[in-house]
Amino acid sequence: MQITPSTLSALSERYLAAWAARDPDAIANLHATDTQFWIHNGAGPVFGRAAARDAFATLFAQFPDFSFEVYRVLYGDDHWVLDWALISGDIRFDCLDLVTVSPEGLVRRKDSFIDAAQLAAALDGAGS
Repeated sequence: MQITPSTLSALSERYLAAWAARDPDAIANLHATDTQFWIHNGAGPVFGRAAARDAFATLFAQFPDFSFEVYRVLYGDDHWVLDWALISGDIRFDCLDLVTVSPEGLVRRKDSFIDAAQLAAALDGAGS
């Protein structure tokens, strides 16, 4: 399969819809079997579809009202960059994702960078 702008856009739309549905199985099914998922928060990456699925489920458990606001999506030849905010109740913080796609049209790697200062302030405010 050749990655084209339209196939990349369609994949990103399906991917965002699976996240909006908070469905770890649907998200994982859009990942390659040898995928890597990494939230850059001091912990290391997880490898493989099953481990990524578990990480997605953990994220939804940590933020039970998980939703998001997309600021913009920028497309490259085999990737997209998602500029977004994670929202869960009174918690909101900005994130930036780099999502790389395999030649087969599946997510090969997803790196999520979070605004740690916003997260700390949001968690501190939520605990007040």
